[in-house]
Amino acid sequence: MVSRYNIRNLNFANFLYYKLTNRKSAMDESVKGFDRVIMGIDPGTNVMGYGILGVNGKKPQVVVMGVIKLSKFESHYLRLRRIFDRVTALVDQYLPDELAIEAPFFGKNVQSMLKLGRAQGVAMAAVLARDIPIAEYAPLSIKQSVTGSGSASKEQVANMLKHILHIPDEKMPSLLDATDALAAALTHFYESGKPKLAKGATSWAQFLAQNPDRIAPRRK
Repeated sequence: MVSRYNIRNLNFANFLYYKLTNRKSAMDESVKGFDRVIMGIDPGTNVMGYGILGVNGKKPQVVVMGVIKLSKFESHYLRLRRIFDRVTALVDQYLPDELAIEAPFFGKNVQSMLKLGRAQGVAMAAVLARDIPIAEYAPLSIKQSVTGSGSASKEQVANMLKHILHIPDEKMPSLLDATDALAAALTHFYESGKPKLAKGATSWAQFLAQNPDRIAPRRK
């Protein structure tokens, strides 16, 4: 659906691609009734979680969540290829307006961190190829946003999501990578709904230029 993307930001090649492939007819029925669709991703090299959140006004609703299992691929490069293919397919199916992705945390194992960073980068590349804006959130920020505590466990995050989004027991996934991804999407929903504060002046000249009514009239 071309209108879900900001056409002014699409280059001609991408616009022609969507026009020729008729994305409107390929869009999943479950997202057609929403004003806004947010996709969340929890990067991983063995399991990558994803979640789709539909929004009407100020009401978020779960569309789908799941995982991309990668452990069956022995080669790290094949896993990266699988991530790119599956994320691209999800984007084309649900046509999200934005992506919220969990930023990798720094650990002691450098090789693991390198692989995780690659996985995140490939997922981001698949989304950027469709000109979708991306927001990154640290794990602590996501936990804080969803549960009120930056030290919350994955189970606590999942339980809070179940309560906030009214997810039935039978719809709760067995792998918490999916709920982590949904938590990233919900965090972005909260953060993007906050009013933006005007930046303060960095000098007296800038302050006076921004506030002309604060300048006292000269005495005659």
